Amino acid sequence: MRVLLLAATALIACAGTASADQRVEARLAGHAVLPALTLTPPPADAPPDARVSGKFTGGARNDRPGSIPSATGPAPNGRPTGLASPFIGQPVQGFSGIKPVAGEAGAYWVLTDNGFGNKRNSGDALLMIHKLRPDFRAGAEGGKVVVERTIFLSDPERIIPFRLSYEGTEARYLTGADFDLESIQPIQGGGFWLGDEFGPFLIQVDAGGRVRQVVETQLDGQVLRGPDHPALSLGATPTAGADFRVRRSGGYEGMAMLPDGSRLWALLEQPLFAPGSDRAEGEFIRMLEFDTARSAWTGRSLKYRLEQGATAIGDFNFIDERRALVIERDNGEGDPSLACADGKAPPACFHAPARFKRVYLIDLGAADAEGFVKKLAHIDLMDIRDPEGLARQRGDRAANVPQDRFGFPFFTIEDVAMVDAEHIIVANDNNLPGSAGRHLTRADDNEFILLHVPELLKAR
Repeated sequence: MRVLLLAATALIACAGTASADQRVEARLAGHAVLPALTLTPPPADAPPDARVSGKFTGGARNDRPGSIPSATGPAPNGRPTGLASPFIGQPVQGFSGIKPVAGEAGAYWVLTDNGFGNKRNSGDALLMIHKLRPDFRAGAEGGKVVVERTIFLSDPERIIPFRLSYEGTEARYLTGADFDLESIQPIQGGGFWLGDEFGPFLIQVDAGGRVRQVVETQLDGQVLRGPDHPALSLGATPTAGADFRVRRSGGYEGMAMLPDGSRLWALLEQPLFAPGSDRAEGEFIRMLEFDTARSAWTGRSLKYRLEQGATAIGDFNFIDERRALVIERDNGEGDPSLACADGKAPPACFHAPARFKRVYLIDLGAADAEGFVKKLAHIDLMDIRDPEGLARQRGDRAANVPQDRFGFPFFTIEDVAMVDAEHIIVANDNNLPGSAGRHLTRADDNEFILLHVPELLKAR
């Protein structure tokens, strides 16, 4: 089957509902919201340091909860988000990676990423996986998200080959200073494969979140590293393309697993630097194949071409043995109807609003001679039909925007998966506490949307 998938049938494209890369409509079928300030206590055996998180979000250490006001960025374009760190407990979100729970309809595994945005300020942010259940029922009885289980990641057997933040503890819980986890795939029989941005590494954990192995990234027989790889000791101006080829925050944002579990395809978030150069090797992102049975890279890679206006991908999941969903996005946030103009300035408007937020369906089995995967169709997350008025939040936008149109104007949208033959689920990473894309001066919640997209899922 794998030979047929990526060799003999590589140039076959079957007729379908949509032609190559045609835009198709998406209709809102459900909307559920987990409030931004959703916290959970750390495990009882975690270091006392983990009881209050975000102590370094202001740069210097600050132990007083709620004493550091949060904003989307520095003046003059930053906007207040209405929250303040540090937090008593651990933030449950933001989510970067989603996968349906096998055998439990309506439940999803999600991954909380590295914490507060970078390696330096996230040493007190514990890494975790959650099992969530969004309630997509209409009306007042629906719209909530229940956190059914939380798994804290740890390395009690000392498998990780570098020093951890909580090195001197027995449980050795992992933090956002150790890894920046952005992608998740459950393993048949228990456990998970996780994709990291710092190394970038692939990490296997068991069902209890304990590390089983850590795998270095290889491309064309060479190790790929980013500037935050623990083996590197870089000065203030490291040389891109020489010291490292993976961009900061450019590691494994997406990672898809074939339905039979035999292969992972790990997708970087941004283009690599060319060898020996500080320039991108091209307007495309590498996609690398990994053999799960051998725990080894196969040496095969493909390319994902970014569209004009896009800067990165957000998530990646197969829907069958050759087709997969990919989120492609820009770095904007906020509704473009409130873009700053006519002398207005933040916080009265969005300085860099969201414009390019899409979900593509691609075909890995139809790669061209240069290794570029084929794009079959896409939906625009900034222009979703909502004829039934199911949106729980519409946020700040101009009064003339039609009420039957719904947008997903978030900086980072990092969760997409197929629900059934006609629906997909999409969710944002709310970058707590520093993103405000739904409202001008209010921190983003974690929103889950159920989209009716039969034409997208039928495209071939």
